[in-house]
Amino acid sequence: MTAVGRPVTRVDGPAKVTGAARYTAEITLPGTAHLALVGATIAHGRVLAVHDAAALETDGVLAVLTRRDVPPVAAQPRLLPSLLGQAAPGESFFPLQDDEVHYAGQPVALVVAETSEQARHAARLVRVEYEVRPPVVTIAQGADQVYEAERLFGGLMPGRAERGDVDGALAEAEVRVAAGYRMAANHHNALEPPATLAVWDGSLLTLYESTMGVRATQLTVAALLGLPIANVRVVTHFVGGGFGSKAMVWPHTTLTAIAARHVGRPVRLVLTREQAFTSNGHREEQEQTVALGATRDGRLTAIRHEKVSVTSPFDDWAEPATGVSSQLYAVGHYRGVHRLVRGNTMTPTFTRGPGETLGVFALETAMDELAYEVGVDPVELRLRNRAGVSPAGHPWSSDGFAECLRTGAERFGWASRDPVPRTRREGDWLVGTGMSAAAYPVAFFMPPQQARARLLADGSAVVQTSTQEFGTGVLTIATQVAADTLGLDLDAVRFEAGDTDLPNSSAAVGSAGAGMVSSAVHAAATAVRSAVVALAVDGEGSPLHGADPASVVVAGGQLTSPERPGAADTYADVLARHRLSDVDEVGTWTPPPLDTPHGLLTFGAQFAEVAVDPELGLVRVRRLTGAFAPGRVLNPLLARSQLMGGMLWGMSQALLEGNAMDPRSGRWGATNLAEYLVPVNADAPEVDVAFVEVHDDVVGPLGAKGVGEIGQVGVAAAIANAVFHATGRRVRTLPMAPELVMDPPLPARRP
Repeated sequence: MTAVGRPVTRVDGPAKVTGAARYTAEITLPGTAHLALVGATIAHGRVLAVHDAAALETDGVLAVLTRRDVPPVAAQPRLLPSLLGQAAPGESFFPLQDDEVHYAGQPVALVVAETSEQARHAARLVRVEYEVRPPVVTIAQGADQVYEAERLFGGLMPGRAERGDVDGALAEAEVRVAAGYRMAANHHNALEPPATLAVWDGSLLTLYESTMGVRATQLTVAALLGLPIANVRVVTHFVGGGFGSKAMVWPHTTLTAIAARHVGRPVRLVLTREQAFTSNGHREEQEQTVALGATRDGRLTAIRHEKVSVTSPFDDWAEPATGVSSQLYAVGHYRGVHRLVRGNTMTPTFTRGPGETLGVFALETAMDELAYEVGVDPVELRLRNRAGVSPAGHPWSSDGFAECLRTGAERFGWASRDPVPRTRREGDWLVGTGMSAAAYPVAFFMPPQQARARLLADGSAVVQTSTQEFGTGVLTIATQVAADTLGLDLDAVRFEAGDTDLPNSSAAVGSAGAGMVSSAVHAAATAVRSAVVALAVDGEGSPLHGADPASVVVAGGQLTSPERPGAADTYADVLARHRLSDVDEVGTWTPPPLDTPHGLLTFGAQFAEVAVDPELGLVRVRRLTGAFAPGRVLNPLLARSQLMGGMLWGMSQALLEGNAMDPRSGRWGATNLAEYLVPVNADAPEVDVAFVEVHDDVVGPLGAKGVGEIGQVGVAAAIANAVFHATGRRVRTLPMAPELVMDPPLPARRP
């Protein structure tokens, strides 16, 4: 292959920098009206009355829809992760079906007007009377209601994983480390807010949607509205970020379609920034505890990992925090448990690095504490305990964990580190370094993936699948794979995506996008190549007539074979001889089964240097180093960008990002980017990314495991461990607020 593995710049880059790329909120159809949501201002209670007279009298208002105007949905939503390839509502609840209010921001009325400004103004004029009930929105409020979840993720995963005798092993351990960790809720805050444009043509519905899964959106809306799937088309060419918020299908999408049908015109909805905090899920508030048992030389004998978090009144949703802690280290005794509190919040959802970003923070902070307890270098402690096989005894599909630890340590300069805390000072700053292992499960939940490849008469090609581009570079990777598989130059291949009329592709979540799309494209392009080669060797007019098809090599659109020295054919000539305008094939890639006899993790290692002002409690990250083994790197330029973005988000999660519910009102404390803090360029440190390429013939034909999540995993732990090295103080709360870091520390507060 000549294109795969090269740092090819984005094929969609020119369209994005010139403004030719159109995002959902920029698409305009004749007669488009605009929708604004009226969200509940209480978190728990009942709607008594909706007073809409003032809104209806406002210029430009076409309709105000309440529960009386919204028809019953055809099917009760059932929470299912979007990777499954089925309908994927974000919660098993649909608003405006009754008078109950379950969470603040829940839609209680819809306003349609000629312009978005008119719709939003009128929405503020709608007055809603409520019967108010006390909400439960925090772990503390629901402490007496905690229950153990039997299944998570819509029933996809067990709430408990256990092997051996954990309690007995911990009691007998020569060394024990146990601690609790608190993590504030996080929000996605993509640059492009969720947006929908719905247009009806008789019984046919077209949705222009900002989504990470056009097929999931199609299936969900069709089920809720009782439409044949063929009657719903979803188009999404470009998405301005998602990070999990657009992986599931939230009620506002279907509500926009309902409003468009009600007024008989195309209707567009663009959520406000404030509504994006209450309309598309979030990473839930959580508390985790980790207990480690070990020998005096630091060999683990037991791990107990437990989590409590807040879910909605109707779904058992929790980030699965134990997928890495149950596999990463060789330990015979393990227990991981998820417990939940039913709260007055919408159902939480995927947020970049779901589960393992915070699960690894708890595990790897405890591992650092163990390293100091037994006097073993933190890198050596991980090497000493790494699991050579999965807990079931299966080999890893590919490993690279040890190489990541060693490569990261070497690039970071770990060997020169003085392990004694609080020994390095530069003026007012205490300087420290820390590290963490990183790992993320490889997702195999998706159904078969399809793509279509079409070779045209001039030897160029069009390749299609329904996936959408949401910033990861999938259009570029797919073009590279198609070009190499077909034996064409990059500029001879055009890739089309973002439309449910194209062959099936699941929602690109769980770091699965590159692997599943490239595998489907490879299958389709291979099928077309094989079909044309067969025509060439079978055709009496071809210079390659009679050659073994397996011997034919294609490069630059030219077919050659060592069996016919000096002879060559071309795609264009083969099609011309057979009077074909094109050759078209659909290729299908079926992922390995969930019970494949291999361990499935992507491995990495994170290193951080921080400077801490102990009087002010300021933490400045000076540099980050990450080494990762994501299988085959299809495009190092795009992969490095993804990993760097994840590492910077991990820094943000460690030091800045956090939101809290007001326990009295049940509303988020921060609903804008002035109060919900994220880093700016001035906060960004030097970031060094290293690849450890490992061969993997299990995860797909190209061996790509994905990089979307792994870059964030481990960063918060590395920073927290560096803060300990700088100050001698363990901070077990995220984000690490100044009052937790300063000398002397103030009492810890709940996130």
